[in-house]
Amino acid sequence: MATTDDDRRTGQAAYADPLGEPFLHTRFAPPARPATFLRRDRLLEHLDQAARTPLTMVNGSAGAGKTLLVADWAARLHRPVAWMTTEAEDDSSGVFWAHLLQALRATGAPLPDAIGCPADADRVDHGLLARLAAALSEAAGPLLVVLDEFDRVTAPQIAEELEFVLHHAADGMRLVLVTRTEPLLPLHRYRVAGAITEIRDAELAFTPEEASALLDLHGLHLPAEATRALVTRTRGWAAGLRLCALAARETEDPQTYLKEFEAARSTVADYLLAEVLKRQPARTQDLLLRVSVLERFRPELADALTGRGGSEPVLAGLHRQNAFVEDLGHRWYRLHPLFAEILRAHLRERSPELEPELHRRAAVWLRETGSLSETLAHGAAAGDWDLTAGALVDDLAIGQLFTGLRRDDLDGLFRSMGPEATGAAADLVRAARDLARCDLDHGLAHLRRAERTLADAAGDGSAAAARLSCALLDVLAARLSGSPGAAELVARTAEDLRGEVPEHLLRKHPELAALLLTHLGSARLWAGRLDAARAVLSAVADGPGTAATTLPREESLGHLALIDYLNGWPGRAERKARAALGDAERRLEPRPSGTGLGHTVLAAVAVDRDELAQARALLDEAAEICPAGRDPVATAGRALACARLLLARGDPQAAAAAAELSVAADAACPWAQAHTALIASAAHLAEGRPDSASKVLDDIPCDGRPYAAELAWAHLAAGNRDAALHTLDALHGHNGTGPAVAVRTALVRARAAHEAGDTDTARRLLARALLQARRDRLRRPFLDAGPQVRLLLETPPLDELAAGWLILPPGGKDAPGAAAPQVSPLVVEELSGRERDVLLRLSRMMSTEEIAADLTLSVNTVKTHLKSVYRKLAVNRRSDAVRRARELRLL
Repeated sequence: MATTDDDRRTGQAAYADPLGEPFLHTRFAPPARPATFLRRDRLLEHLDQAARTPLTMVNGSAGAGKTLLVADWAARLHRPVAWMTTEAEDDSSGVFWAHLLQALRATGAPLPDAIGCPADADRVDHGLLARLAAALSEAAGPLLVVLDEFDRVTAPQIAEELEFVLHHAADGMRLVLVTRTEPLLPLHRYRVAGAITEIRDAELAFTPEEASALLDLHGLHLPAEATRALVTRTRGWAAGLRLCALAARETEDPQTYLKEFEAARSTVADYLLAEVLKRQPARTQDLLLRVSVLERFRPELADALTGRGGSEPVLAGLHRQNAFVEDLGHRWYRLHPLFAEILRAHLRERSPELEPELHRRAAVWLRETGSLSETLAHGAAAGDWDLTAGALVDDLAIGQLFTGLRRDDLDGLFRSMGPEATGAAADLVRAARDLARCDLDHGLAHLRRAERTLADAAGDGSAAAARLSCALLDVLAARLSGSPGAAELVARTAEDLRGEVPEHLLRKHPELAALLLTHLGSARLWAGRLDAARAVLSAVADGPGTAATTLPREESLGHLALIDYLNGWPGRAERKARAALGDAERRLEPRPSGTGLGHTVLAAVAVDRDELAQARALLDEAAEICPAGRDPVATAGRALACARLLLARGDPQAAAAAAELSVAADAACPWAQAHTALIASAAHLAEGRPDSASKVLDDIPCDGRPYAAELAWAHLAAGNRDAALHTLDALHGHNGTGPAVAVRTALVRARAAHEAGDTDTARRLLARALLQARRDRLRRPFLDAGPQVRLLLETPPLDELAAGWLILPPGGKDAPGAAAPQVSPLVVEELSGRERDVLLRLSRMMSTEEIAADLTLSVNTVKTHLKSVYRKLAVNRRSDAVRRARELRLL
């Protein structure tokens, strides 16, 4: 029988609440901490602020470690703490206050008997609350009250009464609420007044360092990377980490278990399903199961998946309840990753046929809102490939299969597309994937089928993006097949189609125009229209450098570098090629892409500088990026550079074989044909067949093209002096050629003058050639010029012009007992800028460690540079390197 209000006002002991239920002592004691509990000092230090604020709120999801944290903090205070764990039955005013008063008295708090206890389960006398507040306010010090699991108290009346007591108790009470949800107290007032201490889910999450310490307590010692991965997957959720650790201890390989465990088949699933999902109403459970297929979602998207409205207040409520629904802002939400994984598995068990349909509904909704990447992911998950491919093509995003950060992801996504997808968009995607691998036959087959399907749908205004996508692939196919005429025709069609496509799609996908111009420029370069090619390629190279246009910009720079090289501008070619390589490095892609033209041009320039080892390495890198035969221009450029390298190494037969093009093209490439013939002629000359060498040159036109200087040299070397000079006359006045052409022209005229007995003219022309070659370090033309030119170079004042970069000056290392200076050898390879830096500090008697510190390099890097310096200077010791450098005027 329950006691009456009068009985309780007389001070009789109360052993039961107003419902007659006895007080359970376990509800008034903090829980014990397990042996594997981890004390986290950063959170304890934050909780220490509770002594200075009337209200403290520890608000987090189920299993976030709230209760044990507060229990650990309370234990270290060494002062009485009134602890009360609330239950659902406490959601009536009388019962709640009866238990709270019991918690206060259990601490030995000096509360007057006159306060009494509630007799009515549903209400409490206001006077009792006033007496309690007054008693607390008169206490010698503040009494700490902890209400655990306060989210179970939902009655607004209790919140108002608690606020009344807290306010009027003044400094006599410090209230700590441990809850999963926001309490109904006027928290905004406390925040404005700075009278509240708050710890929320994000702060409760374990850091990787804390997780590592927790695992250590469980006897598990993981590498830092594995621990970080586990924290990322669990989002630092305390219960998840502990349950995983307990399960891992029972396995033979804990590290592998923690890396690969199936959340849906673990104790984590049991916990979340019981503590979170099953606490929700049936409609909310259905909502959570359906949105589990989404990475993120808005209320409208959730409505589309459930087929009913009203998701917005439900999602907002779940977030407030810390029910593992995270608010991303702007009305976007997502599920905790472990919770989502478990819900998806639960969905598959309950309704295995529903998941594909949910993905399809999500794809349709996302497509209408313009979220392409998520549309593609859900369309693929639904297995609806016509929808997925249609979304990509309609968005004008076909170029993303060739360039951009998502290129590999898209290729992997569409790899699963089967033959059941028969629409034009699906065939366009198949064609793009084939052409991206330079598979011309299959790519054209799919492209032509897509074009036939689109032709049948002529007049459909919505197909403009698909037709423009067709034009892009047609230009690429024309480039790969060596059909510059077809490329020009399709490019004009594409320009007309641009007017039919919405402007916002063109702005959204700059890669489409960049790819079109790059392919057109490559086709023009193949046709020998270097100026026309430069015009369109420069538009891409000088355009905005976005992530989407990085690959076409890199390719355009590589093509421009080749044009500069062909026109005789090695310095310009090198700068553009290095810019192309810089773009490639910034892409940070897992696999190389492009044509490797930047490497090829750098290799050709290295051959002209007689840096043959570097040229070989660059050609090998180019071959890794794009195997020979896939792209006509890249194949021809690489054949040219490789053949020149083999000639420089004294292997004319291999050079002639390398120069033969292995690419099938619909149209011939004039510059490729000319250089192939020039290399074949050089090979015949090297083998002592001048007549054959001269005959090879008959079909090369001498119309003032940049290779005319090389053609003239070939005629001269074959003994046809008149043909050589006639060829140079055709080159006279030709604009746009660079120093490499001028150097070879001067060398031809110098040799011709010397053979005619005009030594003065020959020396004057050689001086001009040396001055023009020195800036770009063009050594190879002089090495190929023959012994007569070599002898002239060793005489004053030509030897001074050649000193330091082409010919070593006299006074070098003498042979022991030699009576006369030895003939000065040619410098094989120029020192790099960094090697010169190291050499300069070497001359100052600095140690290897001192050089490393001064240049901010590692010691091993300095040693590598030193080895390279020794090799290039042909020495073996530091002192010899410094002496040789001074002889060469490098210091």
